[in-house]
Amino acid sequence: MAKRSRARLRALEILFEAEQRSMAPDQVLAARTQHSELTSNEYVTEILNGVTEHQAEIDELLSTYARGWTLERMPRVDVMALRIGAWELLHNPDIPDGVAVAEAVALVRQMSTNESPQFVNGLLGRLQQLKPSLGDGEG
Repeated sequence: MAKRSRARLRALEILFEAEQRSMAPDQVLAARTQHSELTSNEYVTEILNGVTEHQAEIDELLSTYARGWTLERMPRVDVMALRIGAWELLHNPDIPDGVAVAEAVALVRQMSTNESPQFVNGLLGRLQQLKPSLGDGEG
């Protein structure tokens, strides 16, 4: 598994744990690295900071374009993968759009339900199509 793919998986796990424990993602990351021999890839921190900073906007977009689904109804793993994918797609110019979508799909293929890859691909694909009209100027 590539270094950034592992970072995405670690970020998803931390985002999931943070939500379950009602903690900030950076606190979960700090606790995980403090109490073990784990070292954190810089990209994990970049993802966590990016998702945290843009979560309200990302969640609004996901809610708007997830036809017939609310964030509350989606599997939590899917929501975390969608947040990571949407952040990479809309706010990380270093990641090609297709890679952002494909990596989010790979996360849910590995971690979630059989229906999740198609759902995540469709929703992020919609955001990718709409990206020019979403004000992608922040980087």
